[in-house]
Amino acid sequence: MSRRKKRLPEGLFDATIEALSHDGRGVARLDGKTTFIDNALAGEQVRFRYTWTRRKFDEGRAEEIVSASPERTTPPCAHAGICGGCSLQHMHPEAQIRRKQAVLEEQLAHFGALTPEQWLPALTGPVTGYRAKARLGVKYVEAKGMTLVGFREKRSGFLALLQRCEVLIPEVGHKLSAIADMIDGLESKRRIPQIEVAAGDDDIALVFRHLDPLPPGDLETVSGFCQAQGWHCYLQPGGDDTVHRIWPQTGEERLTYSHAGDDLTLAFHPMDFTQVNGRINRDMVPLALDMLDIEPHHRVLDLFCGLGNFTLPAARRAARVVGVEGSAAMVRRGYENAARNGLDNVDFHAWDLTSDASAQPWGREQWDRVLIDPPRTGALEIMPLIGELAPQKVVYVSCNPATLARDAGELVKQGYRLVKAGVMDMFPHTTHVESIALFER
Repeated sequence: MSRRKKRLPEGLFDATIEALSHDGRGVARLDGKTTFIDNALAGEQVRFRYTWTRRKFDEGRAEEIVSASPERTTPPCAHAGICGGCSLQHMHPEAQIRRKQAVLEEQLAHFGALTPEQWLPALTGPVTGYRAKARLGVKYVEAKGMTLVGFREKRSGFLALLQRCEVLIPEVGHKLSAIADMIDGLESKRRIPQIEVAAGDDDIALVFRHLDPLPPGDLETVSGFCQAQGWHCYLQPGGDDTVHRIWPQTGEERLTYSHAGDDLTLAFHPMDFTQVNGRINRDMVPLALDMLDIEPHHRVLDLFCGLGNFTLPAARRAARVVGVEGSAAMVRRGYENAARNGLDNVDFHAWDLTSDASAQPWGREQWDRVLIDPPRTGALEIMPLIGELAPQKVVYVSCNPATLARDAGELVKQGYRLVKAGVMDMFPHTTHVESIALFER
């Protein structure tokens, strides 16, 4: 027997917002029950409508702000209330940074019982038009007779009806309606579920996922649309290995971005992992390398190195650098970029860094400096090896303050102290906290 959805209380209800949840919703207590309320900030008095009710907690959305927080601001995007791509556009950017700094401080104290000797100033950049990588959902909605392109609604599996996106690079974000209209005219409009967006310094690529072969007319329409915009056009009929470019038809299938201070240009395929926020990345890399204090005779190990985002700039400063990455494709890309930039003092290795690496050649060498940039799950498995290698300095770049704090505790057990830590606003208007920390032996 299927469970019936509980009837929602009707009308608007008053609430006092006591705090913000980890996902950016206001937290209120009504009759002893916790209620998570979208579009609400700590300290506000709001009138909200219930959107869901559960046994242990309820959910709602603030419809009227009776008493606004001084941290409240007007969202830069007209779709901020419905689109799930952002959760904090109604909070002033400076307040968002303070919140992220508080989250990092709380996580370090909670999981690692640690406080850095020095807090770094937050690394910030533009808060709109910053996102150069994105996966856009695509859906032809029969009931509406139209195609939707963009992100999903807040806490919903449905795509939001968007005309534009203010966090995407404007060359794409301001043309969502045009992309949707183009797909609307395709014979295959019901069989295109997503579009990958990737941008380098000079070029933009769109990768159209399609579930069935596109007929000639659709191929011509999609290719012609991208040509008119000046975008590289790729198709993806299956897995990542099926991605191929159909325009331009000649030239290298790569986008590029630069590290101007190190006179480096890195090339990448649109499906490669690269940092979403190019401006923050250009500031983050020299910050990390300056914190490592690399000297010309130093040997540097870069773990979870990707295509060499930190590895190659480090090679400009060090005697030798080795990058280790789980993806063999990224290792090949690292070597491509080393050759592109005339670097012969760098090597790359493919290895699963969640497994024992002590027998690997690079795991038995001596290193003066180590840089770690792991996924959200952190780098717990590699911490014992760091202790054995005993580099003087370790810089840890993190996209999850909880796993950074956990791993920081392990490094302290290995004889390190937490010297510096701070946040980097890689994803403005979201609750995502990017951070960086320096450990010294």
